[in-house]
Amino acid sequence: MAALLLAIIYLAFISLGLPDSLLGSAWPVMHQDLGAPLSAMGIVTMIISAGTIVSSLASDFLTKKFGTGVVTAVSVLMTAAAMLGFSFATSYWMLLLIAVPYGLGAGGVDAALNNYVALHYKSRHMSWLHCFWGLGALVSPFIMGACLTGAAGWEGGYRVTSYVQIGLTALLFLSLPLWKKPQATQVRAKPITLPQTFRLKGVVFLLISFFAYSALEATSMYWASSYFAGYKGASSDLAAMLGSLFYIGLTAGRLLSGFVSEKLGDRMLIRIGAGVIAVGLVLLALPLGTYAAVAGFLIIGFGCAPVYPSIIHATPANFGAENSQSVIGVEMAFAYLGTTFMPPLFGVLAQFVSLAWLPLWLGAFLVLLFVMTELCNRAVDRAHGAKNEGTSLENASHSE
Repeated sequence: MAALLLAIIYLAFISLGLPDSLLGSAWPVMHQDLGAPLSAMGIVTMIISAGTIVSSLASDFLTKKFGTGVVTAVSVLMTAAAMLGFSFATSYWMLLLIAVPYGLGAGGVDAALNNYVALHYKSRHMSWLHCFWGLGALVSPFIMGACLTGAAGWEGGYRVTSYVQIGLTALLFLSLPLWKKPQATQVRAKPITLPQTFRLKGVVFLLISFFAYSALEATSMYWASSYFAGYKGASSDLAAMLGSLFYIGLTAGRLLSGFVSEKLGDRMLIRIGAGVIAVGLVLLALPLGTYAAVAGFLIIGFGCAPVYPSIIHATPANFGAENSQSVIGVEMAFAYLGTTFMPPLFGVLAQFVSLAWLPLWLGAFLVLLFVMTELCNRAVDRAHGAKNEGTSLENASHSE
């Protein structure tokens, strides 16, 4: 039963990745059909991100009240319904309305599943699960591309993806009995408030580091093609293809890191990942031509691979199983803040200065990620040391 539940969770992570790159693939055609300017996609994505932040912050209360299985199933149902709604949209304002449940569903399943896996499975599964998210993010542009090439159009691309999500929703509801036994061992403590979450030792450092990582990852994803076309002089079709390099490195890296995660541990994986990212940034920054930039983006994606899963997997050990859902919910919120606001901010920098600043921009977030992660580790170690010392003194007093 445990293996069957794990397989369902793997499928859920593919489902989580499917919508993430769908809008960007369809927007060049969608905005024309809906009579919206090209830049209007930013408002849609910001509404989606706002929904994910709200549901992520509410995940502790919802999960402890209804259980991970119910929250996951309902959240996937919301995203499936929202994508189906997108396929029937005939005007831009309809997208803005449908984006609300779209984001609420995505944030709910993200926070709930990440915490569940961090509590109940080994670190290798966290890496492989996020590898499956990458597969979902890679597959959906091909679905959309096939529909755009044929007669189905972007509406068909959204419908096909929503049908996949609906099938997974049915599977999740059927699997609800499987979630009960593992959850019996889960800490069912009273949900903690946001102020209590922020007061946990090391949490603020961790949230800043997660924000920095997400900003680095999202900027790399969104601006790779523009960097090759606008700065390295690649043709537009070649630049579009090269833009997938980061996804390839990220997915391959998460597949491989799963094999060594338990031997190296979460902290060491984050440090190694940061070092690999630094190597990729050096290749990107040096005036060595397009091939060096190609290798640079692949290596950056490969270095990013273990960071996100390792930060999440270490959360119960760092802050306690009873607090992990609240902490991971806030982690997701800070991640979405980084992915929502930092890539557009770099766009302003690129427009008024130069795309050549991309390696320096990414490097600044890498330094922030590394410093904040290490400060978090020290704060957590001090807190655990003080707790263990207090426990030892208490045991000694009882023995007397």
